[in-house]
Amino acid sequence: MTVTEFLEAFAAEVGAPVPTRDEVDALLAVASIAAHGSERLAAPLACWMGGASG
Repeated sequence: MTVTEFLEAFAAEVGAPVPTRDEVDALLAVASIAAHGSERLAAPLACWMGGASG
């Protein structure tokens, strides 16, 4: 399964829109900063916090 296929399936499952390419790029940038600046576990949590903050 490709990343695009996964995101489409996951979005359908949770009732969320599929992120745009720009949104994916921004999330990956945040994840990269968090992963390289601390334990790798911080990356998905930082992305969640960014999304939750609006």
